[in-house]
Amino acid sequence: MKQHILWLFWLLLCMPLVAGAQTQGTQSQFSVKGVLVDSLSNEGEPYSTIRIMLKSNPQKPVKLAVTGTNGRFNEKLSSAGAYLITFTSVGKTTVQREFSVSETAKTADLGTILISESTEMLKGVEVVAQKPLVKAEVDKITYSIEDDPESKTNSTLEMLRKVPLVTVDGEDNIQVNGSSSFKVYVNGKPNNMMSNNPKEVLKSLPANSVKSIEVITDPGAKYDAEGVGGILNIVTTGGGMEGYTVTLNAGIHNNGARASGYGTVQIGKFTVTGNYAYNYQDAPRSYSSSGREDYTSDAYKYLSTEGSSTNDGHFQFGSMEASYEIDTLNLVSFSMNLMGGSFKNDGSSTTLMQNADRQHAYSYLSRSRGESSFGNVSANFDYQHSFKKKGELFTFSYRYDGSPNNGDTYTSYEDIKDYPYSMDYLRDQHYDNDARTDEHTFQLDYTNPITDKHKIDVGVKYILRNNKSDVAYEKKNDELVYEQDPDLTDSYRQAQNILAAYSDYQLKVGKIGAKAGLRYEHTFMDVKYKLMPEKDFDAGFDDLVPSASFTYQLTPTKTIRANYNMRISRPGIWYLNPFRDTSNPTSISYGNPDLDSEKSHSVGLGYSSFSAKFNINLNLQYMFVNNGIERYSFMNNGVQESTYGNIGHTSRTSLALWMNWNPGSKTRLSMNAIGSYADYKSEGDLLQARNHGFAGNLFVNAQQTLPWDLRFSFYGGGGTPSISLQGKGSSFSFYGFSLSRSFLKEKRLTISVNASNIFKKYESYNSHTQTDTFYSWSESKYPQRFYGFNVSWRFGELKAQVKKAQRGINNDDVKSGGGGSSEGGGQGGN
Repeated sequence: MKQHILWLFWLLLCMPLVAGAQTQGTQSQFSVKGVLVDSLSNEGEPYSTIRIMLKSNPQKPVKLAVTGTNGRFNEKLSSAGAYLITFTSVGKTTVQREFSVSETAKTADLGTILISESTEMLKGVEVVAQKPLVKAEVDKITYSIEDDPESKTNSTLEMLRKVPLVTVDGEDNIQVNGSSSFKVYVNGKPNNMMSNNPKEVLKSLPANSVKSIEVITDPGAKYDAEGVGGILNIVTTGGGMEGYTVTLNAGIHNNGARASGYGTVQIGKFTVTGNYAYNYQDAPRSYSSSGREDYTSDAYKYLSTEGSSTNDGHFQFGSMEASYEIDTLNLVSFSMNLMGGSFKNDGSSTTLMQNADRQHAYSYLSRSRGESSFGNVSANFDYQHSFKKKGELFTFSYRYDGSPNNGDTYTSYEDIKDYPYSMDYLRDQHYDNDARTDEHTFQLDYTNPITDKHKIDVGVKYILRNNKSDVAYEKKNDELVYEQDPDLTDSYRQAQNILAAYSDYQLKVGKIGAKAGLRYEHTFMDVKYKLMPEKDFDAGFDDLVPSASFTYQLTPTKTIRANYNMRISRPGIWYLNPFRDTSNPTSISYGNPDLDSEKSHSVGLGYSSFSAKFNINLNLQYMFVNNGIERYSFMNNGVQESTYGNIGHTSRTSLALWMNWNPGSKTRLSMNAIGSYADYKSEGDLLQARNHGFAGNLFVNAQQTLPWDLRFSFYGGGGTPSISLQGKGSSFSFYGFSLSRSFLKEKRLTISVNASNIFKKYESYNSHTQTDTFYSWSESKYPQRFYGFNVSWRFGELKAQVKKAQRGINNDDVKSGGGGSSEGGGQGGN
């Protein structure tokens, strides 16, 4: 089956090339060529729009194209005759020439054509070729979601597979720059729920509400120092305009349904924009199996578990932005985000323990049912004052962020045979975990472009963060009534206040750009245990975080970059919470309140080349961490225990490649790949371990516009097993396709069908862990087959852009995940 899929993929990739070759073969040999040159710099004018019309009918172009990166053009024509050709560039005066071709003079050579700066403001520019989807800047790479036709029907998570330096595996776990420790922003402002549950949120967020995704690999001093891999900044289509517009989107698929709406209205100087999305999921039953060999025991040596579960629930996301321009120098803006979800699960599993001779030692059946809910509400207020000097700004910002994360689970045990430990472990139990994070942030920023070559940024920030976790743990007594177990009930509080100051300097001289900065952060931490006050403690941390980057523009479309970054990762509440989860008596887990912040260093070298037809971005990076927060496991009296420690010594060398080729105006082919070699070591008292090896991921995509304006897309990819300190993850592969068409005036109605992994209902994922005391493995089977139908309708008119404060609050200093939904790697920092 996999061979059939591979042949199908290569066939689809070759179709547009064959079609293009056939088309070229049928064309006549008439042509026009030349070079368009800037009249002042005497350099070729790249990407100027070319229109070729018959002189007898100048209103209807017979050919549309763009000049190359050096300003040259060579366009084929289907017939002889007298023609007009025009060249249009942003900020330049339109140039027009006449020429003729005939059977005796089939090629018209226009030679050098000069184009000069325009003295009038352009009212608009018509784009006639496919827009470049990627833009490389000194500190980030931007992927234009709105310019990708698939954004009308896909989720943001599906579009993320195309973004350079980002990988999404078969279980939808995300990595940025080869690391699962990263932060997610929306419109330049962080959101804890986005970082804690990125795959659930981005899976539910329709891509047609997103303008672009920025991969900030070199955040610099103005950003908080958190996030080893960097920052994903999701820029939504929240620009309000004069008038109004509304877009409604709905879809149904074999695993549920989704709907969304987006609207913007502007009246005078007041603008409001908002969107809302709802996603319902009812997935088929999934299956899992696992096993463990305990090297420390012969009586209880081999453990095996078989189970299955169902999961259903919903997710909602809403946002609102408003701004008011007091006058030309003062602007106030407000934004609010609200998201949340609730998922129910119901599962059962059988557990069998055998001795060294593979004879029955003990067994039991466990059943679980529960509900987990998560949410986030955040509000931002920004006041921006602009000075008379262009680009000089002062901004005051306030931000509130609240994130509840709750779990309520019941576990019961049946068919218990020969259990050797206390039966208290197998009493029916119930635990209710109420966790929450609240933040208040105040920030001042000042930006001054001293000259057109020099720019400085300075600022201060104060964060008041409060984490809490209340766990009520109950077990059934002999009368079969639930009563609280005081040894497992936990109430935990962590106050974390952070004072930060930063300074950034940027230099731009000709083709050279440089940026350097320094950030200072002091953390005040106060931890309290309401039920065990003897464990209370407080601590303080000081961090100096330098950064530097350098760019050189080889040509207007080719750039090389070099950078150095230091980043830190403070442990989130799931890493710190000491609550012991004993719902599985053979494998328990808990956090470590004594964790320190993780510090990483990275150096990188990058190359970018972007043109109308071929784009490439190449990035080489070396990263090392000496006190990494790692999850580790060990055996204790026949029970596997898992927790976290600052035990990791990690080095990783990675090479990332993104390419995009547009062989014609109706065809787009792209590839996103990353390969790395990682070395994980732990040499402390807690654990002696080492693991190393190569890993890689490859993603490909093909888009083709067919007759009748049908748009066809095919995508696929896969990866080798991931590597961790004590084991390996699973290899994976996937594929999918979609077909869509737009209708009505201005293509306001879009209908699409899409499917993925249609030849296999389930996909298996496996992993294993190897230590000195045990070997364990696990395999999970998740439903992967997907097919659906989607409708999108847009109405209303808009005319002018909304203003936003150019600076705002960015809290990206927490390593999220841990005991929550981020287990398994990749959801915002594991």
